[in-house]
Amino acid sequence: MSLSKSEEQLMQILWKQEKAFMKDLIEAYPEPKPAPTTIATLLKRMQDKSFVDYKQYGRSREYFPLVKKKDYFSKQFNGIIKNFFNDSASQFASFFTKETNLTKEELEDLKKLIDNEIKNK
Repeated sequence: MSLSKSEEQLMQILWKQEKAFMKDLIEAYPEPKPAPTTIATLLKRMQDKSFVDYKQYGRSREYFPLVKKKDYFSKQFNGIIKNFFNDSASQFASFFTKETNLTKEELEDLKKLIDNEIKNK
């Protein structure tokens, strides 16, 4: 299951803060800040999708992520490779290296990373 753009934006804030009350989340947004009802609705949807949960303190709820940022983006990224590049890492790599205008140094850094991964497997 994935997040909508607005849910993902809120999740980014929550991953950064690790745990937060509603006021902390709203404070982290740029102006114009969203309404508390908007954030509450997003949090409820994200809770229904099992991305966040909360601890109750009196009348306040402290929210925290249930999904790690790395795990979420790894799943999204693998979905992109599957859906847009016929599940082919080489098709993705070809697209990535040609379309992102990487410098020779950046390409050499990527090659080193790949060479290290090959050694470790």
